[in-house]
Amino acid sequence: MATGAPKEDAKVSRPQREGGGETAPPSADKRINVLRKRKYDAHYRGGDADEKQRAKGKLSARERVERLLDPGSFVELDAFAVHRTEAFGMGERKIPGDGVVTGYGAVDGREVFVFSHDASVFGGSLGEVFAEKVCKVMDLAVRAGRPCIGLNDSGGARIQEGVVSLAGYADIFYRNVRSSGVVPQLSVIVGPCTGGAVYSPAMTDFIWMVEGVSYMFITGPEVVRVTTGEKVTFEELGGAEVHNLKSGVAHFLADSEQEALDGVRRLLSYLPANNREQPPAVTPTDDPDRHDAALQSLVPENPQQPYDMKAAITGVLDLGSFLEVQELWAQNVVVGFGRLDGQVVGVVGNQPRILAGALDINASVKGARFVRFCDAFNIPLLTFVDVPGFLPGTAQEYNGIIRHGAKLLYAFAEATVPKLTVITRKAYGGAYDVMSSKHIGADFNVAWPTAEIAVMGPQAAVNVIFKREIAAAKDPETRTRELVQDYVERFANPYIAAERGFLDDVIEPQETRRFLIQALRLLKDKRRDRPDRHHGNIPL
Repeated sequence: MATGAPKEDAKVSRPQREGGGETAPPSADKRINVLRKRKYDAHYRGGDADEKQRAKGKLSARERVERLLDPGSFVELDAFAVHRTEAFGMGERKIPGDGVVTGYGAVDGREVFVFSHDASVFGGSLGEVFAEKVCKVMDLAVRAGRPCIGLNDSGGARIQEGVVSLAGYADIFYRNVRSSGVVPQLSVIVGPCTGGAVYSPAMTDFIWMVEGVSYMFITGPEVVRVTTGEKVTFEELGGAEVHNLKSGVAHFLADSEQEALDGVRRLLSYLPANNREQPPAVTPTDDPDRHDAALQSLVPENPQQPYDMKAAITGVLDLGSFLEVQELWAQNVVVGFGRLDGQVVGVVGNQPRILAGALDINASVKGARFVRFCDAFNIPLLTFVDVPGFLPGTAQEYNGIIRHGAKLLYAFAEATVPKLTVITRKAYGGAYDVMSSKHIGADFNVAWPTAEIAVMGPQAAVNVIFKREIAAAKDPETRTRELVQDYVERFANPYIAAERGFLDDVIEPQETRRFLIQALRLLKDKRRDRPDRHHGNIPL
């Protein structure tokens, strides 16, 4: 263009080139309008897809993302992506986004990555491009060191794409494993999750299920009927209650999708963004020197009488801070997150109200997995002990209580985060060792005056030690009572363990909070000494 020539009007197309009929590219404004239309079409595809979701009592994929994240924070990725298959008429059905919404945003101002299945597109089935989108945000989450949240509502593998869809699942599974212990991975099941699709959520850290909306199973009711003769409904086979009460697959049960999404937001407030960060502290509002007088009389005089360990936990933690995990499964052990003087801790406690607090297979697995999560993400462990031992019986032995109980022992021994232990009452036998004892690396161990630390309970001990004397006595029952009383006075207390240094102190229950806060402050910069190895071999 010659100097001084007038500039072309941006809204007018350039003239045809000399000697040809080819027109110039569209103007910038037109291109922007094309972009806006394409984005609009990708977000609002027309029709009644969202209404069909609502008719099922479900939110749309984008509504879920918007309700999960801070308002206006979501940035979508790959909105224009479409599948590549031409088979079975699929070439005529290419829908932008390909059935999954992916991107990143914020929860309470902290960045997270998210993917949300869109069941209105091919039933939310997973194909090659769908998997590529999910893998991209999973890779970005690890690279950026941010949590990854999956909202699952999928019909499974996309049959029209054949083995390519199976490869896509495997690509996701591989990333679940690579991400494990690096960034928190959270799954919300808000629809079907069946077949091989279940294994991605199963390898994430926490799973939410929604009553009457979500279900998970490997094989469906019809396959079960044909192969085993059992007649079972979707809900009975893999509904939210089943996996929260019976299988232990899920960690939280919600009455609605919104409740589940709110639960995700609350849990994230306890978790660091990645394994190199510390969990987020808050400004404490609860007095660190607060004495809870109710703890003084929490443990009954009768050693056979139960009490609620949650009362001890909530009485010690910052008020209102306890978030229980897997509340409905393996209730003889309590696990969850809380705060001490604003600092996050992971809590494990025996529950005397259920099976007297004995450890069985499910409780061992539940506790072990929670302990390992806390250790992976720098969350100190606080353990409350009232355990009479491992649950006896052929069912437990035949199903591997030795192997499963060893998981909890392994997890506590392996953990290198600060470990604090409070023995409230019974700590008998091998279960005493397992529950974060001084001998497997706990940093501070204290007991209440009501603690009983021994190889076994007084009655059983007397029957073994004084078997011949009792048999020879003129009045065996009276002699047994005398020997039990003597044993209780001499051994059913915390002082022998304290004399040996197995306990750091015996404290009044109402002083527990102050002691633990001081100990946690001391361990803030705890050094970790890890052996040089690929990884250990936990007894799976």
